[in-house]
Amino acid sequence: MKKFFDKNREHFINASLILVFLVIGFIGYELYNAPGENLEAKFIYLLKTYGYVILFIWSIMEGETGLVMAGVMSHTGDMNLVLSIIVAALGGFTGDQIYFYIGRFNKKYIHKQLISQRRKFALAHLLLKKYGWPVIFIQRYMYGLRTVLPMAIGLTRYSAKKFALINLVSAFVWASVTIIPSYIFGEEILNIVNWAKHHWYIALPIAVIIGGGLYYYFHKATEK
Repeated sequence: MKKFFDKNREHFINASLILVFLVIGFIGYELYNAPGENLEAKFIYLLKTYGYVILFIWSIMEGETGLVMAGVMSHTGDMNLVLSIIVAALGGFTGDQIYFYIGRFNKKYIHKQLISQRRKFALAHLLLKKYGWPVIFIQRYMYGLRTVLPMAIGLTRYSAKKFALINLVSAFVWASVTIIPSYIFGEEILNIVNWAKHHWYIALPIAVIIGGGLYYYFHKATEK
């Protein structure tokens, strides 16, 4: 398996890039042709029509924003709460499995291409050695290490079956604790979004300050 992957690495990478561009192109085409008077109306229509597909892809990239969106849309009745949790969990599970097997079957390429991330890989190995399987369970909440940790674990001799089992349970917990509160407080979230839309000159600086502060904190924490 490893030899087959090494031999066809470029084909896999090219095929993945083509698939990504096709998905982006399809979404762009559907957004352009969607009914609606403005971009916001078109985007809402797209979410209602392809909500589960978008949620699955978004979850592969492990973005909580997509899960909050699913929770709010479940609150408004445009999506189903249980199905949203299942789709998001499977997407998150798929994403981490991809990263894990990239590490498992592509060790030389990772060491060569991600040399700038070597400090994070070293930290990931130390965390796994010190704390064991709980690191796999909580790695989705470790910003700055979310993609590095699965790849770093793949580089080790850690059991692929054990990783998959822990990853699956973790993905369902992650999806549930993000989507369910968004479902419960859906009305409040919609009110905040509506306020931000009409007071963007206040909301935008606040978002930049909060986002920048979080990035700085996690960057320093990881560096330390």
